[in-house]
Amino acid sequence: MNDDEVRTEKGEMGEQAEEAEAKSLTELLEEERSKAEKYLHNWKRAEADLDNYRKRVEIERAEVSKYANVSLIMSLLPVIDDLERALASKPRESRHTGWIEGIELICRKLKAALESWDLKEIEALGQDFNPAVHEAVAQVEGEEGKVIEEIQKGYTVRDRVIRPSLVAVGTGRRGG
Repeated sequence: MNDDEVRTEKGEMGEQAEEAEAKSLTELLEEERSKAEKYLHNWKRAEADLDNYRKRVEIERAEVSKYANVSLIMSLLPVIDDLERALASKPRESRHTGWIEGIELICRKLKAALESWDLKEIEALGQDFNPAVHEAVAQVEGEEGKVIEEIQKGYTVRDRVIRPSLVAVGTGRRGG
């Protein structure tokens, strides 16, 4: 072999080695690009998950603060019930005494305070029976499907029923 042949052969081997090295580097580059795309996709997904989590937590916080007073309100409802029953059963002759008027004022103030927290009474008497807001505890003679008697008042806070009205519902039959 002469020098030119050796150089040509070395040149061809060098070119092949360079091509192999370039191919290997290209494959490595593609592999790294693929990893980078995968990492970017996973990062974007994690970022979206975190954003969704933050939104969900904010909604839950708003919900909790919106209904935070419900347990306090629920504990005061029996007090209102008792005051109203006491006032409904007061003797006729003592209707305008200062003591009775004071109890009525206390009852109104308590109701006003609870209404400031968005407490509302559920209308029941004479309404169509609605199982979402009424709980039937008796059936009596009267117009079918109508609430004939309210046994215990029901209440909502911000459109959420916290205590359904206990009611007697008409059967549609009349006594004779």
